[in-house]
Amino acid sequence: MPARPAHPVRRCRARLWAAALLALPVLAACSSGAAGSTPTWVPQPDIGADINPTPELPGSAVPEPQPSTPNTPNPGGSPQAPGSAAPSPSANQDPSVVATKLNQPTGLVVLPDGTALVGERTTGRIYRVQPTAGQPAALVQTLAGVDGSGDGGLLDLALSPTFAQDGLIYAYLTTATDNRVVHFAVGSAPSPVIVGIPRGARHNAGRIAFDATGSLLTGTGDANSPAAARSATSLAGKILRTTDIGRPAADNPDPSSIIYASGFSTVTGLCVDAQTGTRAVISAGSPDEVNLITAGGNYGPTGAPNTPAPKAPAATLPAAMSGAGGCALADGQLFVATSTGKSLATATIATSGKVGSFAAGLTGKYGRLRTVVAGPDGALWLTTSNRDGLGKPVADDDRVIRISAAQGGAASVL
Repeated sequence: MPARPAHPVRRCRARLWAAALLALPVLAACSSGAAGSTPTWVPQPDIGADINPTPELPGSAVPEPQPSTPNTPNPGGSPQAPGSAAPSPSANQDPSVVATKLNQPTGLVVLPDGTALVGERTTGRIYRVQPTAGQPAALVQTLAGVDGSGDGGLLDLALSPTFAQDGLIYAYLTTATDNRVVHFAVGSAPSPVIVGIPRGARHNAGRIAFDATGSLLTGTGDANSPAAARSATSLAGKILRTTDIGRPAADNPDPSSIIYASGFSTVTGLCVDAQTGTRAVISAGSPDEVNLITAGGNYGPTGAPNTPAPKAPAATLPAAMSGAGGCALADGQLFVATSTGKSLATATIATSGKVGSFAAGLTGKYGRLRTVVAGPDGALWLTTSNRDGLGKPVADDDRVIRISAAQGGAASVL
């Protein structure tokens, strides 16, 4: 898709975002209590249902959160409200932290009303998070059948392009037998959209996003099989591009196939700039890569005969910003959450596709960062991953962070 120049107001917003990242106050999180409580109210979705469902179109309104009484008490702290994570934060805490005590929050999508749905990778729980601090994160649904072993689980969320009409949320997740995309209205059982994506002991991580044409992009890992990523028939190690019900997009390289690009070992980030149409995929490795996706591209080693020559990455992240996770694209700015680097890496993407030098913000402020999403109101939402066994969690981990451009200062190294 040809690039469109960014609106001047949006360019200004991107600069304010950059200024915001280093201007936030460093305030310690000090609440006590366990990670999110275990619910007893669990919808039982049939995520192994008909591979070609005819989706029903529920109303567009997101229902009020359904309460759930925890099975276990909150050890070492005061009782929590049923179906909610602990309110965050108190008056003496960081006002950017809008939810605390979650368990590896990974998928995040911002709703039209300004709230966000946040999914926990290993539990399949989905919370509704308010955009201001001090409000409880209410449990709205648990996706049954999610397998969080290895790097799998509930990996990403996306809004239907016609959410105002159909109220549908899309999710990328791992089951005991495969990786798959499902969709659902909050409070309803999900229906499968794409099933049979190979899963393995590792490299299951993937992401989803709708592109500027309304097509669904699904980034899949190679399930620990580099040969599968090179294969012209396997769904592993690919960017898949489909309609909203899982059919091949009409202008795919092969109109009968959902495969759009290939050669990926891991897909930890997948993001689209709604204004320019730019599509970026982040692949964690040595080094972490940024690839700008084109139809039919091969982004790995040379594969079988007659496959396209490998493409060089558009950019690599500096070693100090390693552990690349989710990404956000807005107004020519690329944001990448990093876990090992414990920072938000930021670079400018020119209309030519050239990626500028990366600079780090929020370094060390919140620990390991997993996800970053640009909200329609100009805010950046992030999640931490300090309870993944590799971090050093504080009492409030894991957290959801919301940074608005209004929080920026007059100067920033970004």
